[in-house]
Amino acid sequence: MASQDVLSQTTRLASSSALLQVLFRLVTFGLNAFTLRYLSRELIGVVNVRLTLLYSTVVFLAREAFRRACLSGSTKRNWTKTINLLWLTVPLGVFWSVFLGLVWLHLLEVPDPSVVPHYQAGVVAFGLSAIIELLGEPFWVLAQAHLFVRLKIIAESLSVVSKCILTVVLVVLYPQWGLYIFSLAQLLYASVLVMCYVIYFVMFLGSPEATKKSFPVARMKALLPNLVEDETFVNWKEARLTWSFFKQSFLKQILTEGERYVMTFLNVLNFGDQGVYDIVNNLGSLVARFIFLPIEESFYVFFAKVLERGKKVKDQKQDDVAMAANVLELLLKLVLLIGLTITVFGYAYSQLALDIYGGSMLSSGTGPDLLRCYSLYVLFLAINGVTECFTFALMCKEEVDRYNFVMLALSFTFLCISYFLTHWHGSIGFVLANCFNMGIRIAHSIHYIYDYFKGSTYRPLTGLLPSPFLLLIYIISGVITGFSEVFFCCDKGWMQRLVHIGTGALCFAATIVTMFCTETKLIHFVRSQ
Repeated sequence: MASQDVLSQTTRLASSSALLQVLFRLVTFGLNAFTLRYLSRELIGVVNVRLTLLYSTVVFLAREAFRRACLSGSTKRNWTKTINLLWLTVPLGVFWSVFLGLVWLHLLEVPDPSVVPHYQAGVVAFGLSAIIELLGEPFWVLAQAHLFVRLKIIAESLSVVSKCILTVVLVVLYPQWGLYIFSLAQLLYASVLVMCYVIYFVMFLGSPEATKKSFPVARMKALLPNLVEDETFVNWKEARLTWSFFKQSFLKQILTEGERYVMTFLNVLNFGDQGVYDIVNNLGSLVARFIFLPIEESFYVFFAKVLERGKKVKDQKQDDVAMAANVLELLLKLVLLIGLTITVFGYAYSQLALDIYGGSMLSSGTGPDLLRCYSLYVLFLAINGVTECFTFALMCKEEVDRYNFVMLALSFTFLCISYFLTHWHGSIGFVLANCFNMGIRIAHSIHYIYDYFKGSTYRPLTGLLPSPFLLLIYIISGVITGFSEVFFCCDKGWMQRLVHIGTGALCFAATIVTMFCTETKLIHFVRSQ
């Protein structure tokens, strides 16, 4: 597949994934706002922090390393060996599910059954749902490697919608079921997701479309573990790379979900405060999840396909290097401007957003300050996602191993800082610790990118330098909206709130117009791709 075709399909995948994430987040936030009126904060805290952490930890540790290793390089490979390797995620998932399930049941604080009933059933159900989801991993990787955009959209949409409908129905009819509600919904989500991929490949394999595309798998039987005569069961190069990524993924999970581990294992917040923190956290990271994550996932595939892992820039095809450098520069500029916009306008509109979404329960206390800090954290997330996706796509095995030591030290430092900052400044300490963590990771990735391109004429890191005039507009907008919040928001009635919203809309429009005038290269890239 030509590099330009890869870029075109990758941008389609990223934009479609972003739109899909918008739908997911809107549905999830609507669901949270709905359930807040029927269920306790403690129940929401246990589900969204304790049980979701169990599920995400099992899934991440079982499959993340396999995904990164098996999506590297060309699609022209021995797919039988790759599929064999991917099926190892299932026994690995069973191990992590059983081991962590015992930890969650016997070593962690058990919620009060009168407030949060059926905790044990919830732990079992969320662990089982992780195993069910891992059964679809070979199908997911095969679809992602061949850029099956529509399949991912349909599968994830149906699974999320099914989960939400079941949750709403059970919350209304049987609120006394407690964690049974979310356990059944999570099991349905995983089952529908896997079934969508299985049904698609049953219909696709052997079809004229598959033959036309020269798809490397011809029968469903080939998607099951198969022995290759006179050959090894797996590709050992991929297996060694998987092991390197596994060591890294373990540390990355601690860094990604660090605050939840501190909350879960050190009990620095009660279950009610955890529920509020999680809601504010989800609202604060909304843009990061529905824009930055799809970009990171999709363009990791792009960089891994266009450039060869472990090779220096002078040894790569120069046309591909030019394209990769240009795309990296424009991606950095894109996420930087999105992050700056969230940081500037998020500061003045955090309290209003929380008041509209959850009422005084969220807009009073530390909620607004927590969301303001998240607005800054989003900027760090934006830059880190793109710089790391390029770095991880190009690192050789030895570089990945060296980076694991950096991650180990960073993980320990992050957990210590989280613990002390939380005691000093409550839940806001988690966000400040995350900013420190992301800053170090960004510095490492920028250093790698600089070294990679220093022997060439390309300077993609200039994407982190926006127009000075645009920066001035950001500063002016931040000052104006800050004063607007003081004078018009948020306890002075709806007319004053509308004035505050109108002020922000005008400043936002001025920022967008300035962006179109000063960042013409970026605008052309977004429009054309």
